[in-house]
Amino acid sequence: MARLLLGVTGGIAAYKALEFARLAVKAGHSVRVIQTERSELFVGRASFEAITGAPVLSSEFEPDPARGTYPGEAMPERAPISHLALVERAELLVIAPATANTLAKLAHGQADNLLSTAALAARCPVLVAPAMNNRMYEHPATVANLALLIERGVQVIPPGDGELASHGEHGVGRLAEPAEILAACELRLAATLPWRGLRVLITAGGTREPIDSVRYIGNRSSGRMGYALAARAAARGARVTVVAANVSLVAPEGVEVIPVQTAAELAEAARPAFERCDVLLMSAAVADFRPVRTAREKLKKDDGVPTLEIEPTEDVPSALAARRRPGQLLVGFAAEHGEGALLYGRQKLQRKGLDAIVVNDISQPGIGFDAEANEVVIITAAGGERAVGRAPKERIAEAILDEVEALWSGAQERADGTRAGSPATA
Repeated sequence: MARLLLGVTGGIAAYKALEFARLAVKAGHSVRVIQTERSELFVGRASFEAITGAPVLSSEFEPDPARGTYPGEAMPERAPISHLALVERAELLVIAPATANTLAKLAHGQADNLLSTAALAARCPVLVAPAMNNRMYEHPATVANLALLIERGVQVIPPGDGELASHGEHGVGRLAEPAEILAACELRLAATLPWRGLRVLITAGGTREPIDSVRYIGNRSSGRMGYALAARAAARGARVTVVAANVSLVAPEGVEVIPVQTAAELAEAARPAFERCDVLLMSAAVADFRPVRTAREKLKKDDGVPTLEIEPTEDVPSALAARRRPGQLLVGFAAEHGEGALLYGRQKLQRKGLDAIVVNDISQPGIGFDAEANEVVIITAAGGERAVGRAPKERIAEAILDEVEALWSGAQERADGTRAGSPATA
């Protein structure tokens, strides 16, 4: 999770900044917004405040009700200087849309409003996403201003080419899509975030064990939880590999995906990847049983009810735990149903030799398999237990990774006698 400061300037594409803010908050980031006065002619403050849960500022002379803090932080006793506090605490400043006028101000060091003043005081990475008519974007003055900003270390998120706001006009100048802007922000953050260089292996989705050429034994796992973990781990700077069992979701940016179908294929793909990883997150729902024999063709109903003989599949977490090297961290997942879920989770944690296990009770409506939300309890081998209330899976992923970071740091301290601080320092 990072503190993002979003600057919104006065262009028609300002409405897209609302979607960026929504995606960033959903991804677990804390977002504050600075709007120029002109941008409020296109999008009102109330919309951004509703999405971010924080007040929006537009003037360097107005007090900040949140005293420079980001959502989830405690307010200081003393009110700071707003245009300095917001950007001082930000881990990244992104201006989207960035008009030609604002780009000119930034290029020449002008500070005549709250946003340009904050940008001049920024010590964090600064990204700009230009949006304007193609004739303005291609004008030599704008081209020169962008070149100067790039020379000074500002990252430019290029606009798209297509239909423009002016009726019937096409060309370069369309604001990049909000998801693309967020991906660019997270990749820039990855260079400085604490998981930089950490190798994370994640299993996701649900295996399918074929009965015949049409039918299979499987489950309803969509892979949403695993992909949320992958996206958030990559955003923290980790090198992420996902072994994805029958997942139809779009893969997170910058993540290597190895598609598989059966439990045997998942085990085979996971073994070599496990040898290279530092952290394993086994979120896939692996079938416990498979048919002893698979029919090559579709079994016909007219032939009567077939006898289905089944056998256990390989216990992948236990097999990998038996091969672990010193320093590796293993986290399992247990989707249980009803009373006794936590007890079974603790037993599974010990039986499989894991460092932690994430337990969710799928008997509760609206969470678990193929749902947007989840509610879990994280149990550690050391006896720790943390309940994470119902929330979008992106938020659940952040909570899980926070626990992984704490476990990793503790393990490295014990291994080398020094304080690790974060996964990247190991």
